[in-house]
Amino acid sequence: AAPGGAGGGEAKARGGRKSASSIRVDTEKIDALIDMVGELVITQSMLSQIGKEFSQERLEELQDGLAQLERNTRELQESVMRIRMVPISFAYSRLPRIVHDTSRALGKEVDFEMEGDQTELDKTVMEKIIDPLVHLVRNSVDHGIEAPEERRAAGKPERGQIQIDAYHKGGNIIIEIADDGRGINRDKLLSKARAAGIVEDGTELPDEQVYDLIFHPGLSTHDQATEYSGRGVGMDVVKRNIRALSGSLYVRSAAGEGTTITISLPLTLSILDGQLFRVGEQTYIVPLVSVVESLQVDASKVSRVTGRGEVYHWREGYVPIVRLHELFDTEPVRKELEGGLMVIVEDEQTYLGVFVDDLLDQQQVVIKSLEANYLKVPGIAGATILGDGNVALILDVAGLIEMSRGGRRHPIIPEREDTDEAA
Repeated sequence: AAPGGAGGGEAKARGGRKSASSIRVDTEKIDALIDMVGELVITQSMLSQIGKEFSQERLEELQDGLAQLERNTRELQESVMRIRMVPISFAYSRLPRIVHDTSRALGKEVDFEMEGDQTELDKTVMEKIIDPLVHLVRNSVDHGIEAPEERRAAGKPERGQIQIDAYHKGGNIIIEIADDGRGINRDKLLSKARAAGIVEDGTELPDEQVYDLIFHPGLSTHDQATEYSGRGVGMDVVKRNIRALSGSLYVRSAAGEGTTITISLPLTLSILDGQLFRVGEQTYIVPLVSVVESLQVDASKVSRVTGRGEVYHWREGYVPIVRLHELFDTEPVRKELEGGLMVIVEDEQTYLGVFVDDLLDQQQVVIKSLEANYLKVPGIAGATILGDGNVALILDVAGLIEMSRGGRRHPIIPEREDTDEAA
């Protein structure tokens, strides 16, 4: 697949040229863009005039002009990004047919509802989310919704309900696929994971981690493989594709009531608002929407839990601590937690304390793909070039959570009496 291609790679036309990719844009967005360019030209002309006749007395005027240039640049950027925004109805268009064909083949009756079809997201994100949505909706029909006779026996209407909804939340777009089916059999899933050696015998996991096992390669709750499921493939690909978009997945389920899968995606893959911080000589960036709180470490709140490393007593429980200098093999300014700075980050209700040397500015950054230009690095979502010309790495919060806990995600750990306070 060619880098930057739409929908997993552009087909090459005869003669070796790539097929053209187009987008339909509302004329109001074009008009707004032209207005912004006009404002930018005016500001540039004003700054050029100041430069020709500059003196110390005009310093304040120059500062005002630069501030105006910053505003114009941001507004121009937002106008350009809006041009790339398309309604998610493009991704929704094939889903009703998928539900109809799958339910008919399986002998099930399903009502399918779509909400938020005018919610907009970047064209590149929209094209790459289509396949994961198709798989998740088909999975809801197959795994989630029961056969009519089973629903009657459970006191439910014969027709199952599947709903997909999309909406904006903060700097992300949230997509929820919910069904009123049988839900995930927690005990069966955990038993199969133990039999496959994925979870050690005797190890108890919270519901969030058990449900997350459905994304593990080779694991399925179906006893027999069918045309649609049971082979343990597909859900792991869905998660990998969502992670490739810097997104995350969260599963909620209740036996006999149904399952809801929530996808969180950035509105665009090009630009993000980030919090900069430094570890040693290296500058890192974490998406601002992932930052919950920054604090000074109190050593009396640091504990060690066997098999989990260091944790910090924060709010109503404990969060794991990750030292970036250990993960990425850099030399920090300080290694002692006492009095140091820690940034609490969050990904779908899973929290992590990132130990840093110094907090820097908050700013918008342009994301450059590390995988396309170098190779994929666990825990790193990309890179950017700062105003001083240096390269800063953009952290993948979900990836950091998995790295810090040996590849597993851990929510806040409930307070326990068997934690040993660190000296």
